[in-house]
Amino acid sequence: MGLDKKSLETAVALAIADGKGKRKFTQSVDMALNFKDVDFKKPETRLNAEVTLPNPPRKSKVAVFAEGELALHAKRAGADIVIGGSEIASYASNKEKQAQLLECSILASPQLMAQVGKALGQLLSAKGRLPKPIMPNSNLPELVERTRSSLTLKSKGKYLPCAHCIVGREDMSVEQIVENAQAVLEAVMRKFSETQIATIYFKTTMGKAFKA
Repeated sequence: MGLDKKSLETAVALAIADGKGKRKFTQSVDMALNFKDVDFKKPETRLNAEVTLPNPPRKSKVAVFAEGELALHAKRAGADIVIGGSEIASYASNKEKQAQLLECSILASPQLMAQVGKALGQLLSAKGRLPKPIMPNSNLPELVERTRSSLTLKSKGKYLPCAHCIVGREDMSVEQIVENAQAVLEAVMRKFSETQIATIYFKTTMGKAFKA
């Protein structure tokens, strides 16, 4: 298993060469991490890391629960959806609105967190879309842009010792993709040691996996 930049570059280059131009769509480049000596069935050891990618392969839509002046600031900051307190109940009962919301990364004013949790907490939690609070004096345009460029890496399903995420597209440079991969590894290693990362693989959407 190679955590060094050269090993990452080699595996990414092989994955792109294997898949590039072979499909009628632009394939993503995915990164898979396999762990050892980690029991993700224990809540305290599960992976749940937010990563801001330096070269996001795609930017998330952002929804903001806010009212008054903060709602106006959110619109000016470029939020795709701004939802006031009086609108929250309609999202709890409208499947179409829920689908739109689940396409977004979500922020919320502290004043609306409890209301959002009561009406939508079960839905958002199941989909890994719980809102992040907007802290006082936050730079909202910066926060919205950072949220667009972030992903959440977490253990899922049967809590197998593995995790995967998108780190690029086949039309991006190897250097850009490796920078994203390094950002993911930095986030992971805030919780786990290097020896607990057993293997790292890269692959395009429909391509073979290559070990770093």
